[in-house]
Amino acid sequence: MDVEHDIRAIGHRLAEAFPRSVRHPIRALDGKAMDFTSQDEELRAALFRFVDVTPACTSPDDLARHLVGFLEEVPDRPPPLEAAMRMGNSRAGRQALGLASAAGVRHMAQRFIVGATPKDAMRSVGSLWRHDIATSVDLLGEATVTTEEADRYAARCAEALEVLSDAAAGWPERPVLERDAAGAIPRANLSVKVSALTPHMRPDAPEVGREDAAGRLRPLLRQARDLGAHLHIDSESVDSLETTLGLVFALLDEDEFAEGPDAGVVLQAYLRESPGQLGQILEWAERADRATPLTVRLVKGAYWDHEVVEARQHGWSVPVFEEKADSDRNFEVLTARLLEGRPHVRVAIASHNLRSVAHAIARNRATGAADTEIELQVLRGLGDDLAVALAEHGMRVRAYSPVGDLVAGMAYLVRRLLENTANESFLHERASGAELDALLAAP
Repeated sequence: MDVEHDIRAIGHRLAEAFPRSVRHPIRALDGKAMDFTSQDEELRAALFRFVDVTPACTSPDDLARHLVGFLEEVPDRPPPLEAAMRMGNSRAGRQALGLASAAGVRHMAQRFIVGATPKDAMRSVGSLWRHDIATSVDLLGEATVTTEEADRYAARCAEALEVLSDAAAGWPERPVLERDAAGAIPRANLSVKVSALTPHMRPDAPEVGREDAAGRLRPLLRQARDLGAHLHIDSESVDSLETTLGLVFALLDEDEFAEGPDAGVVLQAYLRESPGQLGQILEWAERADRATPLTVRLVKGAYWDHEVVEARQHGWSVPVFEEKADSDRNFEVLTARLLEGRPHVRVAIASHNLRSVAHAIARNRATGAADTEIELQVLRGLGDDLAVALAEHGMRVRAYSPVGDLVAGMAYLVRRLLENTANESFLHERASGAELDALLAAP
């Protein structure tokens, strides 16, 4: 079988199902200022710093002053930004500029964040299901620093599992989303962060953080099992990865979880050590031989800037691939290995890169498996057109859907913007008119 030929054919068929001019996510911000971010790195940095600081500003005047201050650091400003800066010269102008900026950031956040609370999010989540797209709800929040914060996050997760399960019971049947060769797939799916379940996640004392997080994750696993829900444990920065995997394996090895719940982990392809990490995951999954296979969500990775900056500050070896093509090649190698790891794992490919998605579909078909034996995941607000195209072709699709308020969502939002307005982003290149065959070429 000519896999490359199949990749191109699949890519073209999918591309026909959504507009050639993919709506660039940054244009969700009111006004034209953010359209220039992919063209000017200094402007991009200034505007994303503004997005990040917005929740801490106390008034429209404060917002306007911050925006003007950030823009002053940009040497070549396009006319719309010059006009915005002139508004900052008067009190009335700052008031108008601050109000417009706040509205723009809220509008942009609503493209990515499906609701402030799980109950608020159920309308969007249910609508996606009715359009043949499953979801994984992610409660926004970064690393906690106090026990009280960790307790609140665990309580939010428990509430979300109840709300999701109650809502899911009333959804219409969707066989493609609810079953594969390994058995039933839960309708309710929640993603949790170990770093938010404990304030003690430190690489110099991993056992302390692991034990503290276990005290909050174990009840969530019991609840997910009893509700018939899926609990997915996310991975974040590299310094917490080994702790996270060790914690998940230890808990799922406990006798009470032999029959469930349905659970999963994340593998980040931009990490140089990811092939070895996948080896650990597959070895554990085969040995554990659980009643419900472990779901492995393969992603490129969203902490590239953080990992590179931290490594260089400390004089460490950079833990991530520094060339996009290397990360893309590794993603394809890991995809093939994951597909070979069935039936002990379920494979979830999370990417907006049409080449990566088409490669996964072609590789899956090459094994003789049906299209529904692989799950394809996108970020809500960024991969919407791709998700619709995949669903129309009968694929199992899941949208990773953040839930939380604007303050909690800012770090997430900035990472998404950084990730998807980079000059090498598939979405950016496609929106800029790059030829589809060039984008579908092997990395």
